[in-house]
Amino acid sequence: MDNPTALFNTLRPRLFGIAYRMLGVRADADDIVQEAWLRWHHGGAFDARTPEAWLVTVVTRLAIDRLRSALAERAFYVGPWLPEPLVETVPPPERALEDAGDLSTAFLMMLERLGPEERAVFLLHQVFEFEHAEVAAMVGKSEAACRKTLQRARERVRAGRPRFVVDREAHLALLGRFVEAARSGDPARVQALLAPEAAYIGDGGGKAKTTVRTVTGAGRVARLVVGIERKWNGQGRYELITVNGEPGLLTWRDGLPDTVSSILVEDRRIAAIYAVRNPDKLGALRAAGRSGL
Repeated sequence: MDNPTALFNTLRPRLFGIAYRMLGVRADADDIVQEAWLRWHHGGAFDARTPEAWLVTVVTRLAIDRLRSALAERAFYVGPWLPEPLVETVPPPERALEDAGDLSTAFLMMLERLGPEERAVFLLHQVFEFEHAEVAAMVGKSEAACRKTLQRARERVRAGRPRFVVDREAHLALLGRFVEAARSGDPARVQALLAPEAAYIGDGGGKAKTTVRTVTGAGRVARLVVGIERKWNGQGRYELITVNGEPGLLTWRDGLPDTVSSILVEDRRIAAIYAVRNPDKLGALRAAGRSGL
């Protein structure tokens, strides 16, 4: 192998993509990719017959182990748990938009229905398109067992490959109307944009005030949204951003990032609002030193 470092760096985005989709936490995904690099650097580059398969196997097995412990930790999490948002302030390239459904908050929340090995098998086959035999080798199971695991996983996440693809312009327009409706102080205007069974999921992690349970029903969600806006008396600024490959909102309050929100759109209405307020999950934004003024 002429340049193992260059090869690893070429594969790094895919390795991070697997780890992040498994764990939903940027720092954990970075740690796993770094551990894979160390193993690659200390012998793996020379032992691997197929470099990509070797590295994906290492990342997958590390992610499975980390997810098992993370799920135990999340049992004590205060309120709903949401993935740490991956935020960009500029639109992603067109190719990234094509794959956004496999990175969206809604997709990652569907993966929460799966156990660690189910999630790994589902992602490797459905999203990263590895063959059954390859996946079996990566997770250390027989091919027959992997097929059964994949079947169970598909049933739990609505058979087939879940995708939440909405035209970007329509998504942006709906977000704009949502902000205007929230600021109007009229719950009816907000409710008109919501699906009947819309849900509001807030993640404060016990460190920022938000709902401790999922709020469901268009009327209740509309009143909650207007109530939040009234509480802040319009003192805040909304910024359109890209959250996990899709349009979202960054709310600034007192010059700091306060909330990252993304939505699930179904039939041109908002079916779910995901609002991350836990400061631990906004650390990358705050560390960047960007001002909301």
